[in-house]
Amino acid sequence: MYTTAHISLANDQPHTRISLAPSPSRLFRMAEPSKVIHVRNVGHEISENDLLQLFQPFGVISKLVMLRAKNQALLQMQDIPSAISALQFYANVQPSIRGRNVYVQFSSHQELTTMEQNAQGRGDEPNRILLLTVHHMLYPITVEVLHQVFSPYGFVEKIVTFQKSAGFQALIQYQVRQSAVEARTSLQGRNIYDGCCQLDIQFSNLDELQVNYNNDRSRDFTNPNLPSEQKGRSSHQPGYSDAGGMYPANGATSAAFSQMANAAAIADAFGGGLPPGISGTNDRCTVLVSNLNSDSIDEDKLFNLFSLYGNIVRIKLLRNKPDHALVQLGDGFQAELAVHFLKGAMLFGKQLEVNFSKHPNITQGADTHEYMNSNLNRFNRNAAKNYRYCCSPTRMIHLSTLPQDITEEDIVSHLEEHGTITNSKLFEMNGKKQALVQFETEEQATEALVCKHASSLGGSIVRISFSQLQEIRENS
Repeated sequence: MYTTAHISLANDQPHTRISLAPSPSRLFRMAEPSKVIHVRNVGHEISENDLLQLFQPFGVISKLVMLRAKNQALLQMQDIPSAISALQFYANVQPSIRGRNVYVQFSSHQELTTMEQNAQGRGDEPNRILLLTVHHMLYPITVEVLHQVFSPYGFVEKIVTFQKSAGFQALIQYQVRQSAVEARTSLQGRNIYDGCCQLDIQFSNLDELQVNYNNDRSRDFTNPNLPSEQKGRSSHQPGYSDAGGMYPANGATSAAFSQMANAAAIADAFGGGLPPGISGTNDRCTVLVSNLNSDSIDEDKLFNLFSLYGNIVRIKLLRNKPDHALVQLGDGFQAELAVHFLKGAMLFGKQLEVNFSKHPNITQGADTHEYMNSNLNRFNRNAAKNYRYCCSPTRMIHLSTLPQDITEEDIVSHLEEHGTITNSKLFEMNGKKQALVQFETEEQATEALVCKHASSLGGSIVRISFSQLQEIRENS
């Protein structure tokens, strides 16, 4: 059985979700069968464990190579029949990981050799200098952290870190080449912290690193007498690039690092990363919602919708602009989730515009509705679980806290005024009744949620959220 190792400084295991969205018309190109499967569109948010979970139902996985630079992966099953079973299944079911569709086909390789496995980097001749990129960087990575990770493999002479469009990068110079080879072999694809800060390591083509300052962004361990940069002055370390260009050596700001550290507290809810498009660095808590249906909307309905993404502090409908409202959430991360997932959503026949407001908060007044102390806020307890369920509006809603004697007919009757219900399922989990209800459109499901969340049904206050399931299955 294939196993993946982590340099784990944290204890919690990342939560992985794999959604399978049916797409019967989808065809894949049938090359000559091979036990090696080629996977494309593998974003940096997708981990080795995600791919393992996608293919393990079909047999034993013997090897896995992540081609990070190409957003691809090569995966070797134990035998050809297992690989055929996987590709036949995914010919009719679109494989999707963390909301991203991935595409699979037989590889031209019949076997993964050492050469292909080493091709995760640039495949350059081994060098004593390593170029590494850190993906899913949810915690600050400093020179000290890198030294702690890489020094067990040999004497580290110099480290230079810098920020590039590819993300946080660093150059690590060893005293001897063999140390760099061993470090790359051992650390490639592993995580500095459990579930995040994944290392993508290549050999550099540089001969020597030039370090001018000893600080948190660069260090010459052979010359401890180098000065640190002057306070308030940007570092002017020479840029480095294995492609011949210049990488600016400016690091991320301390403010961004601080926000990233805050986001890391809930990062395990997203499988060790953040949803595509979420930076985790926003500090604006108030959002402006426009193009509302002023005849149908009110503060409580907005609360029901926006509380899916964070705790609501207060809401204000703008009386001089009846189709506008301000919504203040508990922090900038929650506000960013709301903007990301609700922008363009349809509600009451209108397409919502959701943007960050220029106002840092909403001033309390007679025309504001206060929700700070509401027991209906979802993130006071089980915050990680609620973050995990954040998504854009879907056709499927999930109902919980239902009375034990509820029937499926009761639920349909409670919701059918909001649209055409195409499917429903009542089930029990951990001794508690829950339900899934699928509407014909996302807009209908959204209307049902904003109108019926926190409503009374059979003497119980019903909780409603969007479900990320595509279809109701018998084992849902």
